[in-house]
Amino acid sequence: MARTIGVVMTDRIVAGLVDDNQIVGQLRHFPENTKTKAGLVEIPSEQLSQLICTLISELAKDAGELTAIGVAVPGIIRYGVIEDSPNLNQLKGAKLTTTLSSALRARNIQTPVSVFNDADAVAAGIAAQRGHLDRLIHVWTIGNGIGFGRHPAAEGPWEGGHMVVTLDPKENYCGCGGRGHLEGITGYRAMRRRFFDMEPDEIFESAKKGDVRCADFVHLWHRALAAATATAIHLEGAGRFYFTGRNIRFLDEGLLKRYLDEMIMMSPLQSYTVEILPEDQETSIIGAGTGAALAQRA
Repeated sequence: MARTIGVVMTDRIVAGLVDDNQIVGQLRHFPENTKTKAGLVEIPSEQLSQLICTLISELAKDAGELTAIGVAVPGIIRYGVIEDSPNLNQLKGAKLTTTLSSALRARNIQTPVSVFNDADAVAAGIAAQRGHLDRLIHVWTIGNGIGFGRHPAAEGPWEGGHMVVTLDPKENYCGCGGRGHLEGITGYRAMRRRFFDMEPDEIFESAKKGDVRCADFVHLWHRALAAATATAIHLEGAGRFYFTGRNIRFLDEGLLKRYLDEMIMMSPLQSYTVEILPEDQETSIIGAGTGAALAQRA
């Protein structure tokens, strides 16, 4: 795989040089202090683009020949345009590929730029690191919101976090305003809205100690994630499903598999596999760079 630059923008911006599916050298961060809260939601779209370009420029100085630059951001991305991004609302409608390409040319960087959904970048990164670029891979990223990534990337919104997993009209905790969504149950922000008197970590700890209300919710949390996974399997077939993200600590693999076994009964679809991975920023960066290189070959 050729040398690329991968950039990931979620609650902060991180960029790295990628060579042979590995990070080369030091990562670049905004803010530079990794303990500082970035507050990206408060920064205008054009300024975010310039911040991304600054990190890319720093990496490109000693990178040698670059094949591609990949930028991963949350939201629905089509043809380089961010059609919607609930977690970074100022990016809605941004023609990010065009904006970044123009800004980089002004800095004498002519390398092609591709923009991806951040969860798709995670899926591509896992595939690249494991030598599985020729296989179908899905990944759930469990954090403030819920991302659904796929490798190889396919056309479409792929907003799996907003998959409807319940018909209960009272389930209206999703940040997008929709009812019955997976993210409205499993997302960190949604859990805080649901339990005004408890933080999400306290909910799961209290469930272990026998609190009935919390234990019921923990089962709902796992059933919702299993339902969304089962739906994906029924639509695309059995495959490998990875679970990762900042809040992966909440996931009980045994409980998830128990609910999946109850939901998937057709024998051709029961060959799926489930694996939990710790959150790894480098995987996303590698995926963004790998995705950009593959896009140039297409």
